Amino acid sequence: MIQCKRAYEAASATDGVRILVDRLWPRNCPKQALVIDEWRPEVAPSHGLRKAFKAGSVSFEAFKVAYRKELAAQPQSWWRLVDVARDGALTLVYAARSVTENNAVVLAEWLEDEVEKRAQGSSPVCYLAEFPEM
Repeated sequence: MIQCKRAYEAASATDGVRILVDRLWPRNCPKQALVIDEWRPEVAPSHGLRKAFKAGSVSFEAFKVAYRKELAAQPQSWWRLVDVARDGALTLVYAARSVTENNAVVLAEWLEDEVEKRAQGSSPVCYLAEFPEM
């Protein structure tokens, strides 16, 4: 099970492994106050994409497509998260205000797809069909 939770929400016993998936540490959140098992900034969107989305110059749909391309290009940044999700509960911790339009939501969808693909016992995935313009 993969869920997303804001960094400012309290941790719960059902969270399982909690991983911060933002490139920047959440504002006004002391490191000792945030309950996480890991911080994985490399799995977050690139600095340029994050800034463009936050500024509103990129729609959420365009952000999703661009972020998924970044994820496809760097599987080493998220492979381990698939294993964690397969073994139990995984909570992706993020700092964005929106609970529906943020990088953790996109990453959760991506990881759920990967868990499903691995459950089918398939060989490594080729993402060329998903992004033909690459």
